[in-house]
Amino acid sequence: MIRLSSHGAAKQVTGSCHLIETERARVLIDCGMFQGGRELAEENAEAFGFKARDIDAVVLTHAHLDHCGRLPLLRKRGFRGAIHATDATRDLARLVLMDSAGLQEEDAKRAHRHASRRGEPVPEPLYAITDVMYTMDLFAKPVAYGEVREVAPGVRATYVNAGHILGSSSVLLEIEDGDQHTSVLFSGDIGNAGRPLLEDPEPPPRKPDYVVMETTYGDRDHRPWKDSVDELIEAVSSAYKRGGNVLIPTFALERAQDILYVLYHAIEENRLPRHLPVFLDSPMAISATQIFLEHPESLRASFVEEMSQHDPLRLVGLHMTRETAESMAINRIRGGAVIMAGSGMCTGGRIRHHLKHNLWDEANSVIFVGYAASGTPARRIIDGARSLRLFGDDVAVRAKIHTINGFSAHAGQHDLLGWLARCGKPRKVFLVHGDYDRGMQAFADELERIDQPWHMCGMGEPILLKGDSDS
Repeated sequence: MIRLSSHGAAKQVTGSCHLIETERARVLIDCGMFQGGRELAEENAEAFGFKARDIDAVVLTHAHLDHCGRLPLLRKRGFRGAIHATDATRDLARLVLMDSAGLQEEDAKRAHRHASRRGEPVPEPLYAITDVMYTMDLFAKPVAYGEVREVAPGVRATYVNAGHILGSSSVLLEIEDGDQHTSVLFSGDIGNAGRPLLEDPEPPPRKPDYVVMETTYGDRDHRPWKDSVDELIEAVSSAYKRGGNVLIPTFALERAQDILYVLYHAIEENRLPRHLPVFLDSPMAISATQIFLEHPESLRASFVEEMSQHDPLRLVGLHMTRETAESMAINRIRGGAVIMAGSGMCTGGRIRHHLKHNLWDEANSVIFVGYAASGTPARRIIDGARSLRLFGDDVAVRAKIHTINGFSAHAGQHDLLGWLARCGKPRKVFLVHGDYDRGMQAFADELERIDQPWHMCGMGEPILLKGDSDS
């Protein structure tokens, strides 16, 4: 018996977590955190749908929180197996998980004060920094792209570059269970081809029997990279000329580095002022940028060549602000600055403080360069909210709002179909990691058009996979 079940990213975008079970092994592919509104966040503390102590290994595709964010909770609940990931993914996962634990501990302290005053039960964080440290000890020797590794009895994994973020992978599992043999390709998150920093997504080394595939942008394509770059530069230039600030809610992994690269070249080409003040106001993004430069094996060859001549992420007017006091000082700047801060969906972090000080002023601009999940502040602004509740105040939305989706780290519909075509003709494609009413449904329609069997995975739904010996 070879069985697949999804315990996250099932008919939704977030919380990726999939389980392969045989008579001899149980392998988890990702163990991500649910992100979005309060209702989704509460799912993180619920039972996994399997016993953590029974999992033999975790195959981690990449270091985004919605793919790795519950690993410390898995370990806390009894998991003691090995976590397999690329070298860059391991380094970024440490950064992401430490940040997540720190934020949870701060939130718990704040909630503890309020709960104590009301005589209510004191909430606990999902996990603490010490839990992350114990979890990092479970990471096995890093996996290289193209390497075949036995991760559990009868289960071999081959990692290929997914081109999504630094170190990201699609993973082919080749599974033996008695006389049954089958292969399942987990797409992870497929990258947006043609970006200058990362190589394009690669196909699997062998044609899989089944594909578990993300559908984040299964309903649409992105604007071309060059057009998106031009739009970003024009938005920054226009705000600068009218004396306004530019806020860019920024994901720390990849998006921050992409934007720095674009601004660097725009300044070198005299498309933006030479000494344009640019603030990278995110301790995580600052650390991620350093990790980025330490892993040339995951970067595009032309970018590595450029790095040998100069640092293409170090702008003349770049200020990297780690300390809280430095971040607060930025809010005294009334115009002429570009401020990049997390979180990308404006659910927390320093960007919320900058929005409070800048969102109400029509001279300013806010540029969204990534996915904004339903229910998040970013999505509310994009959808035309007239005000946003920030730190107890209703702040008017008068700044100019730009949405530039060509910087997305996810492939659009056309590239997703192209990637799937390079996988041969699977017996079935299982759709995950997408908005049920948009990305998933639209992508399913495309699969119908090309006569490709598909299925949308339900939460916890057990699916038997046929092996070579099955009729």
